[in-house]
Amino acid sequence: MAKDKITIAIDGYSSCGKSTLAKQLASKLNYTYVDSGAMYRAITLFAIHYGLASKETVLVGELISVLDSIDVTLKYDSEAEKVTTYLNGENVEEEIRSMQVSEVVSFVSVIKEVRAKLRSLQQKLGEQGGVVMDGRDIGTAVFPDAELKIFMTASPDVRAQRRFDELKKNGKSVSLEDVRNNLISRDKEDTSRKENPLIQAEDAVVLDNTNLTPSQQIELALLWVKSKLV
Repeated sequence: MAKDKITIAIDGYSSCGKSTLAKQLASKLNYTYVDSGAMYRAITLFAIHYGLASKETVLVGELISVLDSIDVTLKYDSEAEKVTTYLNGENVEEEIRSMQVSEVVSFVSVIKEVRAKLRSLQQKLGEQGGVVMDGRDIGTAVFPDAELKIFMTASPDVRAQRRFDELKKNGKSVSLEDVRNNLISRDKEDTSRKENPLIQAEDAVVLDNTNLTPSQQIELALLWVKSKLV
């Protein structure tokens, strides 16, 4: 029997275009898009604001003790036509994309209690199916039974250039070298952390978009979706 809607889990390295692909798929399929990375960034922003985390250290015990007071929600902004991240009722979509947050998020995301809190929220969002979620452990920990799992990758140089261009476009003053070093550092943290590290699920299909155009990428992903809907 054909399925009307499936769950799509997209994992992969930083700046591979996971959220871009996930948003495109959600739009074309009329699915709900969930940016799990934004949720980790929101908690990281909270920790930075309250002096609980920096590049040098994370006060793990203190952060765990206030987790219950941190409310992270995702809302669709019809005017901007995109999903927006809210931290305790405040729109923080722009703030969470800063290099300051990028430099700290991997340290916060390794905390077991943080992952458990967000994993529970993410699973609730996907209970009804028809969801596209991207992150680092979606196909392995959040939705291990997802009908379609995509693992995205691209060369480090291409990823660094994409991230650099994005930051410049948003008026951020950073060097390409700093961006590349940040990506390398995050890759190491993501793949070596104890709690749900970034790994390719055994049943995931690999999408290396180093040399793919956005249109080629979405066409390929839609073919994979079609194969799961029959």
